[in-house]
Amino acid sequence: MKKSESKEKKSYTSEDIKILEGLEAVRKRPAMYIGSTGKEGLHHLVYEVVDNSVDETLAGFCNKIVVKLNKDGSVTVIDNGRGIPVEKHPLYGKSALELVTTKLHAGGKFDKKAYRISGGLHGVGISVVNALSKWMLVQVKRDGKIYQQEYKRGKPLYDVRVVGKCKPGETGTIVTFLPDSEIFQTVKFDYDTLAMRFREIAFLTPGLKIELHDEKGKRSEVFHYAGGLVEFIKWLNQNKEALHKPIYFKKQQDSTIVEVAIQYNKGYQENIFGFVNTINTVEGGTHIVGFKTALTRVINDYAQRNKLVKNITLTGDDVREGLTAIVSVRIPEPQFEGQTKTKLGNSEIKGIVDSLTTQALSEYFEENPSVARKIVAKAVESARARIAAKKAKELVRRKSALSIGGLPGKLADCSSRKMEQTELYIVEGESAGGSAKQARNKEFQAVLPLKGKILNVEKANPAKVFSNEEISSLITAIGTGVGENFDMAKLRYGKIIIMTDADVDGQHIKTLLLTFFFRFMPQLIEAGRIYIAVPPLYKVRVRKDYYVYSEAALKKLLEKLHGKASVTRFKGLGEMNPQQLWETTMNPTTRKLKKVTIEDAVEADRIFSVLMGDAVEPRRKFIEEHAHEAMLDI
Repeated sequence: MKKSESKEKKSYTSEDIKILEGLEAVRKRPAMYIGSTGKEGLHHLVYEVVDNSVDETLAGFCNKIVVKLNKDGSVTVIDNGRGIPVEKHPLYGKSALELVTTKLHAGGKFDKKAYRISGGLHGVGISVVNALSKWMLVQVKRDGKIYQQEYKRGKPLYDVRVVGKCKPGETGTIVTFLPDSEIFQTVKFDYDTLAMRFREIAFLTPGLKIELHDEKGKRSEVFHYAGGLVEFIKWLNQNKEALHKPIYFKKQQDSTIVEVAIQYNKGYQENIFGFVNTINTVEGGTHIVGFKTALTRVINDYAQRNKLVKNITLTGDDVREGLTAIVSVRIPEPQFEGQTKTKLGNSEIKGIVDSLTTQALSEYFEENPSVARKIVAKAVESARARIAAKKAKELVRRKSALSIGGLPGKLADCSSRKMEQTELYIVEGESAGGSAKQARNKEFQAVLPLKGKILNVEKANPAKVFSNEEISSLITAIGTGVGENFDMAKLRYGKIIIMTDADVDGQHIKTLLLTFFFRFMPQLIEAGRIYIAVPPLYKVRVRKDYYVYSEAALKKLLEKLHGKASVTRFKGLGEMNPQQLWETTMNPTTRKLKKVTIEDAVEADRIFSVLMGDAVEPRRKFIEEHAHEAMLDI
């Protein structure tokens, strides 16, 4: 995007800055403003600063953002936007720069003159970053001068001052900050996490170039996509067999812009990614509801009008099987449910997206009948599989009704009915299952042994998935149902724990189970209900037993013990006796559990497609790149 294009307002002065309230509460309750004080909240600081630069892009004044991860742990964000205003505010008597960085809700986004559309956190962004940083330095290029102010834990160390000259006409803002280790559980930034977010922003903002540099790890990437959403959807489907070229449209109603890209593939998974002002709305919202409604209606109307279906009404699930879609909306006044923008709440957006999608998609189908017929055929095939799957589910229910309490016969259930206190261990094989059943606390721990490797749901149609005995047992034991019938209120266990051997087969089974949960019960992952047990790799005996969970820890322990010790390698859970399994892996007071989370749905979909899909070459490349990170007994 050129700086001269779509400029909202050329002047951006201190009068554009509005103040709503002070900054005192941020350090006391940081999670209210950035979601958490863990890894997610830490990275949110960077997003807030970058979002301010993106707002300049959306207003037509910035086409380059540079992010540097510095050797001292700080982060620098540089843009070539207009630069934060520095002159004194007419009402408050302080530099606008100081107001923006030290006052909550001070910014140029509230009267919609300086910014018509913005993705920042309701104007609290940079002031929150300042409050939660050990120190922050801001430099502004405006009017041929370089202005500067430094802060310590949110408080300015001196008035805004001129520290140098810049080229005539050169503008921009440079923000450098060091997160406060008193606030955050970790202050180490993850390059890959930031790269994922910046890639999304670049796809959603054609013409914007984002550079990411890691000064410590010597890594660097440039994200720049002139093709926008069309390039984005091709990237998402790169490891899938597409049915047609991407369908793309961009429409506007009043001040709302709706941009959509659609491409079906020959797989069975549905992936719809929603964005509002470049913010990834991972929980969806009214824009996604409007899109889904329109898609279902348009495909049904086209199929019936052209006599492509008989005695079948295609459901939402039918028309979305194998769909990859991106729904990006730009709106002046977004209302988000939750402080960190995970779900759009604006009720009027549902109707706008529905109307514009219906219009655009209907026109496309009329002009491209061959593509429309492929999509309808895919949906009809899905409907037939759904009917077959329903019969398979009913057969499963009839079978399970014969077992005690309607639960799988091999499930060793717990006695407690207090859901939050109970745990379900999913264990591979009869041997490990037998050990786990003897080791567990029968009051609150249930055990479900599976026969070897479950079905790879990434490559199987739903009918095959639901007729699979192991998956049926799993669904029945958990209790929530799947897909449109999923009901969190029917969850039978507070924690669902995957417990597999630490060898190649065990890791494969773990991946198959995670693929199933991600594709069919993602709500359990989002709710923090899925865990992975971490069994020990070694037992070290020297007068007493030490259990060791990694090669590095073993090396450290042996050095401490000067190497006298007897070392036993556990190759499988079944090799441990029940007492050892309880002490190391199942006792809540001594065990290690990893909670499964979805940091980025776009990247998670890509990884599962690579690891579990049909394409071999991307999987080989991924394994070659990441093999050194694996701790496997081969």
